[in-house]
Amino acid sequence: MKKHLAILTLTCLAATAVHAQGLPERIKTAGKVTVANQPNYPPMEYKDPATNTLTGVDIDLGLALAKQLGTTVEWADIGFEQMISSLTTGRVDLIHSGMSDLPKRRDTLDFVDYMKSGAQFYTSFARKDEFKTLADFCGKTIGMSRRTSFPDETAKWSAANCEAAGKPAIVVVGTEGSADARAQLKQGRLDAAVQGSETLPYLMTLEKDTYAVIGEPFTAVYQGIAFAKKDTELRDAYATALQALMASGEYKAIFARYGLEGTLLDGIYINGEAVK
Repeated sequence: MKKHLAILTLTCLAATAVHAQGLPERIKTAGKVTVANQPNYPPMEYKDPATNTLTGVDIDLGLALAKQLGTTVEWADIGFEQMISSLTTGRVDLIHSGMSDLPKRRDTLDFVDYMKSGAQFYTSFARKDEFKTLADFCGKTIGMSRRTSFPDETAKWSAANCEAAGKPAIVVVGTEGSADARAQLKQGRLDAAVQGSETLPYLMTLEKDTYAVIGEPFTAVYQGIAFAKKDTELRDAYATALQALMASGEYKAIFARYGLEGTLLDGIYINGEAVK
């Protein structure tokens, strides 16, 4: 962590804009950062139905960070499965799209973490009384986006909490995204689903008496902005900009706008490790 400590301990950072300080020359020359984002994960990123404009926590935070750095954002709508290859081949400069900071991803990526998250079981509102505890999901058919880490995490949870206790395993169904899982849940093809804990309160305000959250998240992870491993200059510039937004209160205000104050971090984390 020593490589980026110096940048993050600047004494007067909170009161001043970072502007182009620390940005790679290619970003300064282009006057923009190209950011991979797939707007299908409200309230993190989605298109406003009324205006078709990008909105959400990641969008607001991404724009605020770019402004702090004195540059602009060009959003690249890229499928989640192609994001990492797009980054490592230079098609985009970074990924800011609800991506979990997982150890297996750190072989090729560095993360500047910006929020807490977790995998959350939920079911249809009509069936909520069938699931008193998480153990009641053992043996059930549960859907989740196959593009995420949720299938592996759910299978691991099942092995530790269902099979180890002599109960039938969860039947994990990989779906074509979270929206597909919700559609199948409504159709009765699934008993339950798994999604990021930060997204469900928003969805439940849109579709009242449709879903019911069961228990607490069964994983605890950070979500982070992802950078190519070699791109330490850009990573550290973003970490510095995020620290400035935290100090000014803008970071908190963005999350409060979407009712996600409970997901805030208490400082700068890179690859899951606090930087002090």
